[in-house]
Amino acid sequence: MSNISYRYLKSGTDVRGYAVASGGHEVTLTSAAVYDITGAFLKWLSQKTGKTRLKIAVGHDVRISCPSILLSLKYSAMNSGADVLCCGLCSTPSMFMLLKNGGYDCDASIMITASHLPFDRNGLKFFTPEGGLEGDDISQILEMAENRERLEGGKGSFKEIYYLDDYCRDLVNMVRNACGSQTPLAGKRIIVDAGNGAGSFFTDKVLKPLGADTTGSQFLEPDGTFPNHIPNPEDKQAIDSLKTAVLATGANLGIIFDTDVDRAGLVDNEGNELNRNRLIALTAATLDDEKASIVTDSVTSDGLRKFLAGRGYGHVRFKRGYKNVIDEAVRRNNLGENCPLAMETSGHAAFRDNYFLDDGAYLVCRLLIAMAKQAQKGERLISLISDLETPAEESEVRIKFSPASKNFRTEGQRVIDELTHFFNLDKRISVAPDNYEGVRVNFDEQSGNGWTLIRMSVHDPVMPINFESAVEGGNAKMAKYLLGILRKFPFLDVSALEKFIG
Repeated sequence: MSNISYRYLKSGTDVRGYAVASGGHEVTLTSAAVYDITGAFLKWLSQKTGKTRLKIAVGHDVRISCPSILLSLKYSAMNSGADVLCCGLCSTPSMFMLLKNGGYDCDASIMITASHLPFDRNGLKFFTPEGGLEGDDISQILEMAENRERLEGGKGSFKEIYYLDDYCRDLVNMVRNACGSQTPLAGKRIIVDAGNGAGSFFTDKVLKPLGADTTGSQFLEPDGTFPNHIPNPEDKQAIDSLKTAVLATGANLGIIFDTDVDRAGLVDNEGNELNRNRLIALTAATLDDEKASIVTDSVTSDGLRKFLAGRGYGHVRFKRGYKNVIDEAVRRNNLGENCPLAMETSGHAAFRDNYFLDDGAYLVCRLLIAMAKQAQKGERLISLISDLETPAEESEVRIKFSPASKNFRTEGQRVIDELTHFFNLDKRISVAPDNYEGVRVNFDEQSGNGWTLIRMSVHDPVMPINFESAVEGGNAKMAKYLLGILRKFPFLDVSALEKFIG
């Protein structure tokens, strides 16, 4: 039995770890780990395909640790007899689309990225032509890596290609065909904030060929230290930066991507954020399906549910985590339900007609088509969601587990069970029927006039609490109620909740 442990590198359906020594953290995604995990993945892939000579594509984002990780991955794959196509700097979604549309006849692809995480993290994301790997697949591969199981196949080859041009060409053609024009964005100023991530290609390779003026776009230079702000559509500093740029340049629209472009957010010409519930509503408004169901994560608003119902759409709130949302939509489609869209409030959007791939660039292109069609009618894009009800307040507070915690997963479930017990005894509170994770409850008008959801984080020892109220001060009322119960658990650090109330 090997004494090597790689299982702690599992992060949902990805491999992630510290790739740069920083802030007291040691490197956990070491060169040896990358070498072993790559070899194990190729053995897993060989068993899955029945092939002993494999061909894979590899791409990476802008992180400063990418060159060293790529080097370890390259030699591991070649020593397993695999032929490696290196795509260089690219987006995560493009690495899957290469398997579907690239004509390169690859058996799989690997993207070196840690998405929106800080500069000192990095990771590996694996695709086959069927889609991204599941969590159980990652567990199996890491166990194989621990035991030094790897594909032994002689000497492979290495070749550099640049698939991103083909990927962008497909996006451009999609917009042109849908709009019936070569330059449907002519006369529009549309700017991109790439946050120094991998999304800068969208200006020159997508927007400009469609006729847009991209003057005022910012932070396009790839820089893995992220010197201006984190490339994250959910980050307040990032969104505020884009707002400022949109208003300063008079842009019709601002676009922001995360590091590897599998998520996106928007800002309209008046500086309004088009993210979270608004982005889901806007995306759903572009669909043309009858009797469809939209699958979202669990923290979406009651206003969104009402908006979708007004268009004849059902709304399925499922577990947080973009892969959970996508898998639920796929499952329902397989059972005969019409689910054309799976979307998380974080900006992950996956369309059935795009292989249920969460692709920020594809999402934006769908919305650019809607924008061009609205302009033909003399209307703005945001008018598509003019009837979306927005709450007076919406907040998220993240409760950490204290040093007294011994098993945060078990303890977190205990908290949720006891809260559910309290809620069921209180006539002022009603437990929502669609609880796929944690517990979501509605408070009456006197007790907060809104809802709250308490759940476990997908990855971290944290209990996020989401609040939404129809009145000012409603969130604080609900938070005080929760604080009175949560204080009894010694393994919880409730200081963040106290600060929120205070």
